[in-house]
Amino acid sequence: MENEHQPRLRSVVSYVKRGGRMTVGQQRAWDELWPELGRTVSELPAGPLDFTAWFGREAPVMLEIGSGMGETTSQLAAAAPELNYVAAEVYDPGLGQLMLRAEKLGVENLRLLHGDAVVLLTEHVEPDSLHGVRLFFPDPWPKKKHHKRRIVSPSFAALVASRLAPGGTFHMATDWENYAEQMLEVCSAEPALRNRYDGWAPRPEWRPVTKFEQRADVEGRVSHDLIFERR
Repeated sequence: MENEHQPRLRSVVSYVKRGGRMTVGQQRAWDELWPELGRTVSELPAGPLDFTAWFGREAPVMLEIGSGMGETTSQLAAAAPELNYVAAEVYDPGLGQLMLRAEKLGVENLRLLHGDAVVLLTEHVEPDSLHGVRLFFPDPWPKKKHHKRRIVSPSFAALVASRLAPGGTFHMATDWENYAEQMLEVCSAEPALRNRYDGWAPRPEWRPVTKFEQRADVEGRVSHDLIFERR
């Protein structure tokens, strides 16, 4: 664990911590559902997380980084009961809302992790183990001076690739053109990854339209999907 004597060294974290008041329902979800469904990354014991034991079954593990308010995540988990679906997020109300949505849909194959996905992948996910990683509409950091804060970087692409099982997928989506181009360039340069398509991937029908996509459409921005797989 990170402490004052052993500072964790890394250049980019996968998020910016945002506060926010929780609704009564979201707080109830934290009180009643979190003990079973959730864990905090910084409090995990050292070493790989045993997903099989946590889910109570052995199944392919899908990791979604940045589940936001959970509308898309809850639907995706509900639509794929054959997967052990893991959502990593730092926004407390978002995790609360995701638990409420999952409860309403009767989702049983979802677990939540509160904290930095980079630390999660680095310290608590075994190499060659994930069925897939999804990164939908991450913080675009649109100002050029902030581009270095974007999560998709050469080191991050290498980290994700190392945690994917052979044939596992890294699926990204963004509505910011130059971020999409950066994702394409970075992942194409990662030797362990191969683009499943010649450039952009067709938008999957199974991915729900997010509020970000709706806003992007109104503002005239085109969303791009990219799907790379582990060689």
